[in-house]
Amino acid sequence: MERRKFTKTLITSMGALGLSQNLMGNALLNNNNKKLGIALVGLGNYSTNQLAPALLETKMCELKAIVTGSPCKIPQWKTKYGIMDHQIYNYENFDAIANNSEVDIIYIVLPNNMHKEFTLRAFSAGKHVICEKPLALNAQEASEMIAAGKKANRELYVGYRLHYEPHHQETIRLCREQAFGKIKHFEGGFGFRAGNPNQWRLKKLYGGGALMDVGIYVIQGARYTIGEEPIAVTAREYKTDKVKFSEVDELIVWQMEFPSGAVASCTTSFSASTNHLFVAAEKGFIRLSPSYTYNMIAGYTRGYSFDFPQVNQQALHMDGISNHLINGVPHLNTGGDEGLRDMKVIDAIFASAASDGKRILI
Repeated sequence: MERRKFTKTLITSMGALGLSQNLMGNALLNNNNKKLGIALVGLGNYSTNQLAPALLETKMCELKAIVTGSPCKIPQWKTKYGIMDHQIYNYENFDAIANNSEVDIIYIVLPNNMHKEFTLRAFSAGKHVICEKPLALNAQEASEMIAAGKKANRELYVGYRLHYEPHHQETIRLCREQAFGKIKHFEGGFGFRAGNPNQWRLKKLYGGGALMDVGIYVIQGARYTIGEEPIAVTAREYKTDKVKFSEVDELIVWQMEFPSGAVASCTTSFSASTNHLFVAAEKGFIRLSPSYTYNMIAGYTRGYSFDFPQVNQQALHMDGISNHLINGVPHLNTGGDEGLRDMKVIDAIFASAASDGKRILI
C-alpha cells in the first residue's frame, strides 16, 4: 500500500506538468526547446475539438499545418491557431508537404479507408506518421503501412492515447506486478448511440462499424491488462435496426482466449451506451468506469480508489511520441506493430461473426 500511495502521489505531482508518462517511462526533456511540427490531416470533430486544442498544451510539438477538403473551415483555423497560407494543404496537393521543413509528423485523422493511402503518401514525403485507430482496414493493409515506414526510415505510431492516461497506467502496473495474483477473466465494453444515419461510421465504404470505431479500445484493454496476445476468438453479431445498420456492424459480442487460460468477454455497440473495463484476478479485481473516454475516467480496486488527476490524454500522447523522436525515450507501446496486433484480432472477430460463432485461431 505504501508503494501504491507513492505512485498516486507521483502521478498527481506530474499531472499538472503533463508528465504522467513517468509512471512507466522517463520525463519529457526538451532542454533545447525544440518543438516538432505536426500537420493535422482531416479537420473533423476529433481534430477540431481534441487534437488542435491539445497542441496548445504540448511541450514538445506544435501545430504547423492543416490538410482539409473543406475550404470553409480554413478561416477559423487561421484565426484561432495562427495558421499561415503556406501551412494549408488539401487532399490533392498534400504531397507538396514534403517541401515544408516545419512539418515533422503527419497526424492522419481521416475515415478508416483513407488511413493507408495517406500514411504511404506521408512516408513518401519523408515525414513520420501518427495514424488514428484503427490503423487500417485489415491486417494486410497494416503490414503494408509498417513496411512502407521501414523502407522510408520513418516512424509509424497509432493514436492510442490511453497508454498515457494515469488510470490505465496504474491498471497496467498492477496487472504486470500481479498485485492480486494471476488474471483469470477480463470483461469490458465500449459503445454509444450513433445518431446521424448519414455519418461515415455507418458506411461500409469508409470502414465503419462499432468494432472498428470503439470496440478496438476493448481489445486493447484486454491485451494490455492480461499482458498476452489472444490465441483464438469466438464472436457473434446482432442487429436491432437492420435499416440503419445495413452496411456495418451494430452490436458484436466476442470472447478471446489467451495462452495462460485467461478469457476476455467483450462487447461493442453503436446503439447502446457501455464504457467499462473489469479485471478479475485470483485475489482481487480492478474496475475502470468510465474507462475509455477523453476525461472523467474513474476506477477502484480492493484497498483504494484510483485518485488520479484527469489529464489531457492527447497532449501527453503527442508529447510522448515527440519525446521518442527527439530524445529516443521509448514511447508507451503506441507503434505500428501494436496497431497490427489489433487488426489481426479484428480480422478474426469479423471472420468468427460471419461464420455464426466459429472459433477462429489467431
